[in-house]
Amino acid sequence: MKQNFIDQEMINRFGQVAVLYGGTSEEREISLRSGTAVINALREAGVATIPVDIGSDPLQQLRQLRVDRAFIALHGAGGEDGKIQALLEWLKLPYTGSGIAASALCMDKLRTKQLWRGVGLSTPDYCVLSESTNWAMAIDALSGIAMVKPCHEGSSIGMAKVNNAADLEKAFAIAAKYDRVVLAERYIQGAEYTVAILDQRALPPIKLETNHQFYDFSAKYQADDTRYICPCGLQEEQELKLKELALAAFNAVGARGWGRVDIMADAQGDFYLLELNTVPGMTDHSLVPMAAKAAGYSFNDLVLAILGQTLE
Repeated sequence: MKQNFIDQEMINRFGQVAVLYGGTSEEREISLRSGTAVINALREAGVATIPVDIGSDPLQQLRQLRVDRAFIALHGAGGEDGKIQALLEWLKLPYTGSGIAASALCMDKLRTKQLWRGVGLSTPDYCVLSESTNWAMAIDALSGIAMVKPCHEGSSIGMAKVNNAADLEKAFAIAAKYDRVVLAERYIQGAEYTVAILDQRALPPIKLETNHQFYDFSAKYQADDTRYICPCGLQEEQELKLKELALAAFNAVGARGWGRVDIMADAQGDFYLLELNTVPGMTDHSLVPMAAKAAGYSFNDLVLAILGQTLE
């Protein structure tokens, strides 16, 4: 169980807090939900909170505010890719989560995988797709089943699972509408886990089960039959390995504060890193609040713990 370290003195030290949410990315609707939940939690705790729905000119919006720090609840481009982080640093405003470099890196699935491989962390085989790709050779190289992903999108937007050359080409065409870089990743047949990181601690892992082909946008945010299993069912030794891998992945990219690492396990029980979210969802379907609850944090405690990192 956690220690309750949030007191009135800390609440006072927060001063005026801007909650940045909404934005202009494909994940705007999810960000609005995350931001609203964060705003409500901060206000319930007595924190002076200013909601800021980020539009096309965030510099103008933020320069007009008189705030002491920012809680970033923006998902996708403009929120997780280092841009808003750079702007906040220029304005000398403390903010939640990872810095410029780690945010930009983790928004790029390809570069993240390359870095993880460079430091010896396991991640599925992959290839970068283009219009000139030999589709038959590509699907064969990925053992016949692949996940197609826009390189810089989140929330499974533009993703598809394919098992033949024709479908690989079709999935590329769809993903390319969202991103100029499209990745095909060998599909790992097995259990899917997610591990939240908070203050350099891996929280209890969650096992994800869905009746969909994979854990897609609908399974994440709309379906009522998605199963979130925590405790995750692993033996103690395996769960420790999972948490250690997640924390190693988080530290390898230079992330800080909080985040979420998504991982697959194959039939042999070997783990493979999929991606790292530096501003995970904070909605009623979101995974970090579930993991935090299993660790003894209420939602309000979690929000305050994340904001508390801006005082360090």
